[in-house]
Amino acid sequence: MNGRVRRVRNGLLLMAGLSALASVTFFFKSRLFSRLIEERTSDEVLFHAHTREKVIALTIDDGPHAELTPQILDVLAEYGVQATFFIIGSHVPGNEAIMRRIVAEGHELGNHLMSDRRSITLSAEVFERQLATTHALIAPFGPVRWFRPGSGWYNARMLEQIRPYNYRCVVGSIYPYDAQFQAIEFEVGYILGNVQPGAIIVLHDGDCERQGTVAVLRRILPALQKRGYRFATLTDLTQRNPTVT
Repeated sequence: MNGRVRRVRNGLLLMAGLSALASVTFFFKSRLFSRLIEERTSDEVLFHAHTREKVIALTIDDGPHAELTPQILDVLAEYGVQATFFIIGSHVPGNEAIMRRIVAEGHELGNHLMSDRRSITLSAEVFERQLATTHALIAPFGPVRWFRPGSGWYNARMLEQIRPYNYRCVVGSIYPYDAQFQAIEFEVGYILGNVQPGAIIVLHDGDCERQGTVAVLRRILPALQKRGYRFATLTDLTQRNPTVT
């Protein structure tokens, strides 16, 4: 092996090693951060269910989308999986048929406000307006029991504002960062490496650039079912396992 080839090979190995180290560091820091938040939150916020039963919930944020959501629904139907879709209100007009399909195929709906931005940055007035508008847009299609704040950040004021709607706030426990970057192998490995009974997985819809969600689902659904896991909506998960945090 000549010197140039050796240098290229070593450079590639170094880059791969640094990438792996960054992923591992990112993973452990994120898990620690999530645990710290969970330990300090109230019973009003759902992260996961405490259960020994191999049941987990799949949640899909930011839909509906005219092209991507039907593909996601096709994969879920193929594997007999029901999920909870957190809907962005501004995406509903023009996609009413998709909303009807979501509900008809046994999935449930959650409120994800009117736009894909950090909900915690909104004033109380803007938050309330978006909450009410989104509820009015999605409630005609089916029951709405859940709320997820944009980017997962929430505060006590937001929890107070969702209370009149009888929503429960849901964050989740497995977030493979698919909204930040499309890295299918990382996302699949992250989910399969962290799943446990009662887990709540967060994936994203809403944009053609998130086409990787379909590929990730085609990998994780059969793999988790092969391990003996059953997928449930959030309502099913919490009704079967009343002790949840």
